[in-house]
Amino acid sequence: MTASTTPPAAVDLAPLLTRIAAALERLAPPPPPPADSDAADGFIWQAEGFRLEPVAAINRVDLPLLRGIDRVRDILLDNTRRFAEGLPANNALLWGARGMGKSSLVKGVHAAINQEHPGTLALVEIHREDIPSLPRLLKLLRGTKRRWLLFCDDLSFDGEDASYKSLKAVLEGGIEGRPENVIFYATSNRRHLMPRDMMENERSTAISPSEAVEEKVSLSDRFGLWLGFHNCNQDDFFAMIEGYAQHLALPIDAATLKREAVEWSMTRGARSGRVAWQFIQDLAGRLGRPVS
Repeated sequence: MTASTTPPAAVDLAPLLTRIAAALERLAPPPPPPADSDAADGFIWQAEGFRLEPVAAINRVDLPLLRGIDRVRDILLDNTRRFAEGLPANNALLWGARGMGKSSLVKGVHAAINQEHPGTLALVEIHREDIPSLPRLLKLLRGTKRRWLLFCDDLSFDGEDASYKSLKAVLEGGIEGRPENVIFYATSNRRHLMPRDMMENERSTAISPSEAVEEKVSLSDRFGLWLGFHNCNQDDFFAMIEGYAQHLALPIDAATLKREAVEWSMTRGARSGRVAWQFIQDLAGRLGRPVS
């Protein structure tokens, strides 16, 4: 007669599983702290700590001082005003020539809207390298009552950088979609946010060239507004210079102002809003006048 074998006692796995779950919970990133939306009108998104850092005073130029970009100014101002009033509005891509006031326009429009509707709109700057954290930022802002303008300056993607996919999902895709109280503005020197040689290389090596770049080009398509900024002519450059000089009440006659402005632009090899402001800073310093 074969002796029966007794099965080993069942092992109680509950304590082990509890310890494993606790260890995994410690490894997981902590949930983002609730946003104090009333702390300031401007914030910087700190992706590492998943928090909004208030900005006491936003570095900006008053909207009336931005010359030579009247058309795009009015379009962006109207779009932002609709958003602040709870009406439908589009994400915006401001692209084009360097130094023509793209980022200054975003900050100036934000200030103008808050003058019309005090405290309505909060500006949040997100750095280009923190784009992959956008979904967490949106989750943080979704439950707040304030309206948020997310702003990424000098946005572009190179090489094998795949973080643009996070931005695509935020702009239009994804199950949840963009929160109704959030809008996204970006500036770039590139209309399609990708370098031309990168797009052409994919087109030349792909079996289906048109499909090879479609995914990358479609990122720009998800911005409802494309606002182009082009190099200014001499008349626009002088209008910028004169506007700054009048605003700061600089004691200089018009002929001298234009002559020195031409000399300054020639040494820089360019005419732009940035060059105009740099000239005014130099001139104000020589005249002993503050610019703030």
